[in-house]
Amino acid sequence: MPTLTLLTFISLALSVGAVWIKPSPLLPGTPWQMWFAVALLCGGLSGVLHAPAYVSLAVFGGAAWLTSASSQKYLRIVAGVLTLVLAFALAIHKLPGFSNPVVIAGAVFSADAKPFTQYANFDKGAVGLILLALICRRTASFAELGGVLRKTWPVLLVTVGVVMALATGAGFVHPAFKLPDVTLQFLAVNLFFTVVAEEAFFRGFVQARLASAMGGWRYGSWLAVACSALLFGAAHLAGGPLYAGLAAIAGLGYAYAYQRTQRIEAPIVIHIALNAVHFIFFTYP
Repeated sequence: MPTLTLLTFISLALSVGAVWIKPSPLLPGTPWQMWFAVALLCGGLSGVLHAPAYVSLAVFGGAAWLTSASSQKYLRIVAGVLTLVLAFALAIHKLPGFSNPVVIAGAVFSADAKPFTQYANFDKGAVGLILLALICRRTASFAELGGVLRKTWPVLLVTVGVVMALATGAGFVHPAFKLPDVTLQFLAVNLFFTVVAEEAFFRGFVQARLASAMGGWRYGSWLAVACSALLFGAAHLAGGPLYAGLAAIAGLGYAYAYQRTQRIEAPIVIHIALNAVHFIFFTYP
């Protein structure tokens, strides 16, 4: 990968991590904004980003900010709908201006596995960053994070165990331990440019707002959990009904973890753990 392209995605990943860093009075803006500015600059110079991409990201960022910051309810609703539409369109690569590079091309990780290609998706990664920074509920300290993780690990064990057991029993995957040279690269790209985006969207945005809207209902929060899981499964229908069903079951675990902790870190940890177990211990994809 060319140096500027690599710097583009390293900066975007650093901006995601910097969301948890508190601003310094000595520096303009926030740490995540500064790293994102570097990513945008490098993206333009490297050819990853073109003019329409900057327009899309600016509109999306403005809509996401209004969704959480506006004092007028009708404006928050309109901005929320626009945020929803743009986030989905960016995540499925339907908006122009992005030239996402291939980082793994047609690799076969097990003798009977299909070839696998992985992209570094700036559009989807930016969705995760902006939702994470402007909308999602996050932990504010290491002590709070520790409490969230204590509530999360039992859900993690059950989710990973159930999903992989069902996937194996259905013949979708089978055990195939491996540690290819690209393992760390795969997990880093998957975490920063896929997992964070999906959890920020389905849990931090969609589920949180559904739970708020149905707060007066007797089982409103649980309906939000179910809707979040079903929508997550539906988003994976391109892989076939079995894949979508497994994704929905995984989504149920992610959604329950979010409902239990009310913090986005919980579903992110479970999601990347499941993907890591799948990649390392079973046929992939």
